[in-house]
Parts: sequence; structure tokens; C-alpha cells
Amino acid sequence: MDKLCKQVESSSKYYEFQYNTRIVKPSILHFQLRNLLWATSKHDVYFMSNSTVGHWSSLSHKMTDVLDFSGHVAPAKKHPGCALEGFTGVQVSTLAVNEGLLVAGGFQGELVCKSLGERDVKFCTRTTLSDNAITNAMDIHRSTSGSLRITVSNNDSGVREFDMERFQLLNHFRFNWPVNHTSVSPDKKLLAVVGDDRDALLVDSRNGKVTSTLV
Repeated sequence: MDKLCKQVESSSKYYEFQYNTRIVKPSILHFQLRNLLWATSKHDVYFMSNSTVGHWSSLSHKMTDVLDFSGHVAPAKKHPGCALEGFTGVQVSTLAVNEGLLVAGGFQGELVCKSLGERDVKFCTRTTLSDNAITNAMDIHRSTSGSLRITVSNNDSGVREFDMERFQLLNHFRFNWPVNHTSVSPDKKLLAVVGDDRDALLVDSRNGKVTSTLV
């Protein structure tokens, strides 16, 4: 290991303590579902605190509420497949913030989308009506054409891809076990799918066919 690792001076400084705050208090509802903290820059952090998505700036040392789930949330505009009635009392199980978009997933399969620069919720839908509907993870990414997409992993053994320009479901792939996380490859051609199984799958992002198994 000494040959592989770069030799460094043990007395050198690599990080200096900068600032600490106790105002920011992230919370976790489920001990396994911890994907609830996102840093979108060197200075911006988004997190769940009880029933509210908050934003913390390390520059201004200020915290602001971004989206409150304690009451009723509903979209401001109508889109095909959108739940216009919205949701009440969503328990957030996972969070993703990227490309100026905030997406929250719920324990009952809820999906709530909001642009960071806008006040209103853009899109709400229930991804599944299954009894085992927990939204485990979401990946915000760009397609090869540059359009904004999100890939959603659920406990109902499904992976769904949504177009966030038109707010439409593009793909729904089914597997033999609950899916805990899905990542999109840099070239957008493959999905890495992991879940309640010892093996991981590499899947064709166009049709959901398994191309390889990682044992």
C-alpha cells in the first residue's frame, strides 16, 4: 500500500476548520433512507428538517424554508398525469436537488417537483398504487438531447423515468426485487440498478433489458 499511496507530510495542513452551526438540524424518518442532504455548490446545502425542505448558505449563515410538507402541497399548473389535488402530510423518504430542480419522494409513492427559482410546486404525481410504494431514490440528469430527466427507484420493484420538460412518464422498467437506487451512466446508455438482491444489474436505458450482472 505504501507504493500505491502518495506519500505526504504528516504535519501538513489539508483542511482548516471554518465554521460550525447548530441552527441546521437535518432529520431522518427511516434509518435506511438517508438520501436527504444535497450540496448544489460549495456554499449551498438542501436538507430535510422534520417536514420541511430547508436551504442553508455557508456564505450568509442563513437558513430558509424551501418547501413545507406539513400541510397541503399541490401543483400550480395542470399537466398530463399530474395529481392536481396534490397531497397532504407527505412523509419524505428521499430528496434530490440538481439542475435547478428539487424533487421529493414519499413513503406512499408520492413525487413532488419544484424549481428552485420559483415559489409554486410544478408537478405532483403518485408513481405507484402498490402497498409497497416507498420512493427509495431519485437521480436528476440530462438526456443525450439535453432535456431534463429524473429516474425514480421504488419499493414496488419498479424504475421509472420522467421527462421534466413535459412532465411525462417515459419509461417503466420492472424487476424481481425492490429497487433501492438507480444511477445513470455518463453516456446515458446504461442504468446501474441495485436493490434487495446480492447482484447489481447494468440495464439498457432505452428498453430496460439487462446487459450485464455484477455479482
